[in-house]
Amino acid sequence: MKQALTALVIFAALGSVFAQAQPPAAPGTTPAPAVPAATAAPAPAGGVRSQNIFEVKPEASADPNYANQTNGERMKVQPGNNAPMWRQVGQGVTGYSSLPKSEAPEAGNLIQPFVQYPGSRFTNAGEAWRQVRNDWIIPYGAALLFVVLLALAIFYFTRGPIRLHGQETGRKIERFTPFERATHWSNAIAFVTLAISGIVMAFGKFFLLPWMGLTLFGWITYALKNVHNFVGPLFVVTTVFMVFTFIRDNIPRAMDLKWLARFGGLFGGKEVPSHRFNAGEKLVFWGGVLFLGLFVIGSGLFLDKLLPGFVYTRGEMQVAHMIHGVATLLMMAMIMGHIYIGTLGMTGAYKAMRTGYVDETWAKEHHELWYDDIAAGKIPAQRTVPADASAPVAVRAPRPAEGTSS
Repeated sequence: MKQALTALVIFAALGSVFAQAQPPAAPGTTPAPAVPAATAAPAPAGGVRSQNIFEVKPEASADPNYANQTNGERMKVQPGNNAPMWRQVGQGVTGYSSLPKSEAPEAGNLIQPFVQYPGSRFTNAGEAWRQVRNDWIIPYGAALLFVVLLALAIFYFTRGPIRLHGQETGRKIERFTPFERATHWSNAIAFVTLAISGIVMAFGKFFLLPWMGLTLFGWITYALKNVHNFVGPLFVVTTVFMVFTFIRDNIPRAMDLKWLARFGGLFGGKEVPSHRFNAGEKLVFWGGVLFLGLFVIGSGLFLDKLLPGFVYTRGEMQVAHMIHGVATLLMMAMIMGHIYIGTLGMTGAYKAMRTGYVDETWAKEHHELWYDDIAAGKIPAQRTVPADASAPVAVRAPRPAEGTSS
């Protein structure tokens, strides 16, 4: 019985093989048409129409035997082989996508085309951007922030904060108005929020992911990404307010060159006299807030797709991402020095921005020319004095008339 069943199975298998075989066509007869190769479905209305991405051109391959293989032959000998399709995908062949072309002009392209750049090992625009980000922006950006942070730490633990040489008099001078402080703090909070979220997104997988785990790290980065996108426009508005609020007192002057030549007296005994803002603060304003801020804001708004008149292709987004990354890293490096001086680096600096007032001695030692203008009545500033102090109370000086130099 078993032998009979075995024989039946063998004969059935042989019959199936012979049934699939194609006998040669008889003389005078027309051969049966070949089965066409698999093709993509026709593009419905509203999508991106282009050539068939499943129709492979023989000359698209470097394989010398590839020209002798048709799509039908390949499907017979290698059923399910999608290598020809993915080869054309890598060449940038456009297929069909249900997304409207007006909203996603590159929706029909799965990846950017492979192009050999002269003198470069990159063969794809997307791969070029990835390697520039991973091999240049991320490591060198992290090194820059670490070096700046290390330098500030060394300076603090070796020199300590900049302290007053004289005794406080108790007489207070208004350094920042309530509006100025509100503008500064709103911009500072937005900047710190963007900086922390950006650092986590850029470097978090190196120092947070190993001990936090993939799930928690994924949720945190997702939340910070959304916070980053929504706080960005707030940073833009507050930066504009910062520029128009403080630009008058940040106009460069001749004595700023002397301040820069002596590093503000940082390594000497006495500070170089300056007006309301010294040359270092002006460098932060013009170089960090205004110049780098323009690149940070412009590229950030572009990445959020908030600038009208652009197509927002992959290549443009990659360029904007690289500009945004480099500009923000340089801006953070400059602002780190500003934050240090405004908190730990100088006694009384943080209190000035928190309360708006500084002691008369602080103003005279750190901004002597500004103090002289206040004493001469050229700049309106409110002076107050504690009730038990014996020093006379100075009232707000009259605002100078139009055209009077300050």
